[in-house]
Amino acid sequence: MADVVQSMQAYYAQRAAVYERVFHKPERQTELRALEAWLGPRFAGRDVLEVASGTGWWLPHAARSSRAWLATDLNDETLDVARAKALPACVRFAIMDAYAFDGLDAHCRFDAAFAGFWWSHVPLRRLGPWLQALHAHLAPGARVVFLDNSFVPASSTPIDRRDAEGNTYQRRTLDDGSVHEVLKNFPTFEQARALLGPRARLARWNEIGHPLAHYWVLEYELA
Repeated sequence: MADVVQSMQAYYAQRAAVYERVFHKPERQTELRALEAWLGPRFAGRDVLEVASGTGWWLPHAARSSRAWLATDLNDETLDVARAKALPACVRFAIMDAYAFDGLDAHCRFDAAFAGFWWSHVPLRRLGPWLQALHAHLAPGARVVFLDNSFVPASSTPIDRRDAEGNTYQRRTLDDGSVHEVLKNFPTFEQARALLGPRARLARWNEIGHPLAHYWVLEYELA
């Protein structure tokens, strides 16, 4: 599984320059506009930790009303794309391994966290422990938002295989012709909620005021 994680890190570094093509699919535009409008108020006035921010597609929308926003990613290639965007002054960047939370002040507690298209890439066996590690960096009352893809046969990359632990994988081809196996899971609300741990409360699924088919949103608060 460590090899799978490292392989995906290399894949996203190679894909950085063209990553945002995925946001240009015509059938997803209405949902994307609804998500972009919804995100900002969720983080108004908050100090936000963003995990695996990638090329920063959500940053101009999600961070527009926050007090402070730390966008983190392991790959400098993807963060370079994000840095080039017109962003709110509250945004700063840091290289961080999302599994290790390295570089964060052990005494710092954010009052919000966000991750877009990260949950689906975490191996199932690591999700529960990873969520608890994230929560350790969040203050009581913190708001947490995860946003990710739903599987839609006509729009999503087909599932190539499923391993013994239930993780599903896609085969993706980059512009240079190289083929990469990418772990990509598609949870239900019940599966996601069962992993959140005892501090999570008021969990909500896809409650953005607009129907979602291509994406899912999980929002909750911490005790």
